[in-house]
Amino acid sequence: MKYISVFNARRMTKRRKYLRRKLTASERILWGELRNNKLGVKFKRQYSLGNYVVDFYCPSSKLAIELEGSVHMSKEARIYDLGRLKYFKSLGVNTLVFWNSEVERTPEKVIAKISKYLSPNPSPIIGEGNRRGEV
Repeated sequence: MKYISVFNARRMTKRRKYLRRKLTASERILWGELRNNKLGVKFKRQYSLGNYVVDFYCPSSKLAIELEGSVHMSKEARIYDLGRLKYFKSLGVNTLVFWNSEVERTPEKVIAKISKYLSPNPSPIIGEGNRRGEV
């Protein structure tokens, strides 16, 4: 039986590296707040889960953070994104979703929501842009 890696699979390395070089403005802002264990846990950027790549991932908390822009507003994109969230959930990974504009306008509120989730007794936190109602 062949073992297939789901978390940060080697087959996704080129894609992850490409995405790291092409960070959006909001990803750059949030990465500045998450890197170097600033919230007390290690986050990785552009981390793969199966065939998907999440913007940020905290392995110790099994928490993915996704930033979304206007491209995610179409019906097709929402269906695709919902499938991604369900897949992440099947891996035991919770996902926080924020709009790019939310990160750019009020990064301190986004960090507060992430910090609250990472507290010892996390409660589901939903970003302003999380229209799916899932975490």
